[in-house]
Amino acid sequence: MNAKSPAVPPAPRGRIGKRVDKRQAILDAAFAVFARRGYARTCVKEIAETAGVAKPTVYNHLHDKETLFRECLEAAADTVLAENLAVVERLRDPGDDLPAALEDVGRRLLTVCCGERSRALRWLTYSQVGAAPDLVDAVQSRTSVRLAEALADRLARLALAGRLRPCDPGVAAEQYLALLTAPLETRTRLGTRGVPATETRAVAEAAVDTFMRAYGV
Repeated sequence: MNAKSPAVPPAPRGRIGKRVDKRQAILDAAFAVFARRGYARTCVKEIAETAGVAKPTVYNHLHDKETLFRECLEAAADTVLAENLAVVERLRDPGDDLPAALEDVGRRLLTVCCGERSRALRWLTYSQVGAAPDLVDAVQSRTSVRLAEALADRLARLALAGRLRPCDPGVAAEQYLALLTAPLETRTRLGTRGVPATETRAVAEAAVDTFMRAYGV
């Protein structure tokens, strides 16, 4: 059960466009190779071959392996965030059945979380906690932090509209996400295995049931 990546917009034309396109190809290839082999066992030569460029080209764009690793993780985090923000945007007009809308959003967020890109991103980030602890902050600021901020904005608007009880929207968003992700971490064994759609649906239903008991009107 993998979330689909958003369509990549066409690169600008001309020399700058070719450079941007080549850089993106290197970042995509780097993430794929790092996800398959891990940081320590990955070599720049394999990344260059996967991207279809010469090894010096990789160094021209990204300088060294550490920079390449960091930037490909940040790029992957931005992609995951875009997917999640598109899901949260569905709460702009949740319809008459708010619990059903929250369940739908929860299930879709879990689908993104269970996708190969998200799972690889978490694994690669965790693997470097000791060597590069600031990388955790860089990835989380692009994913969970901004997702929580966007969700808090949606929940605040729902509270103002009388659809939820008055609350601290930041805390409500944090709790909603925790009700989704905490059970998933257990079921996926910290992201090391996939889970069927029936399980993500059950997690979303239970999360919204608890959330609405706390914040419903």
